[in-house]
Amino acid sequence: MKNPRAVERLCHTTGLLLVLSGLVHLVVFAVDGGPWDGPVSWRKPVTFGLSFGVTLIALTWVTSYLRTGDRLRSALLLVLAADCVVEVAGITLQAWRRVPSHLNMETSFDSAVSMALAVGGAVLVVLLTVFAVASFRHRPTGPAGMPLAVRCGFALLLVALASGAAMIARGVVLTRTGHQEAAYHSTAPLKPLHGVSLHAVLVLPLLAWALSRTPWSEKARRRIVAAAAGCYTAAVAVAAVWAAVTY
Repeated sequence: MKNPRAVERLCHTTGLLLVLSGLVHLVVFAVDGGPWDGPVSWRKPVTFGLSFGVTLIALTWVTSYLRTGDRLRSALLLVLAADCVVEVAGITLQAWRRVPSHLNMETSFDSAVSMALAVGGAVLVVLLTVFAVASFRHRPTGPAGMPLAVRCGFALLLVALASGAAMIARGVVLTRTGHQEAAYHSTAPLKPLHGVSLHAVLVLPLLAWALSRTPWSEKARRRIVAAAAGCYTAAVAVAAVWAAVTY
């Protein structure tokens, strides 16, 4: 599929379906009940469906401001969309089976799902790192404040990727050393950092876009975006300190 617009439509549709999956499982949780926290709960298909769906939609839009070739961007977005589907599908499958989705090596099937999710996570890291590098290699396009918003969003997204990798790495070590229950709970300190930093790539560019619809001067809009980027970075720093203290 070489048409960039067709790829964008496919990614937007896929993202919306993932968001719908998250909302459906929120209804399932309301009907079925059970714990919200813990390795086995309806929280995971809800939050992962919503998060991956919103992130896919956001990245499809935000990457349009990057100075990358259409063919490369389209190829990366297609892989990203497929990866998001695999991640949410694996997590949702395990939720319906009433078993943990991550760090679960109880059976060969569970191990295969956990490994698939881990590989998918690695692919996600590579894809998003490529986009992040592109945002700093060439100044992004867009209205006043958008270049800063895009670059700061991708920089903080790398923090989310690093914290996610740290959660998986620590959980794998605990699992391999026979501390399965500890592995399930070891990710808690890093979850706020991971969640906050993950969505900066949507929030900041969305702010720059909204400001472009106002009559304010370009200088004023750049200052507002800069202030928002500073505040968001400070929030991520606070989450990082909390994670370091409680990790």
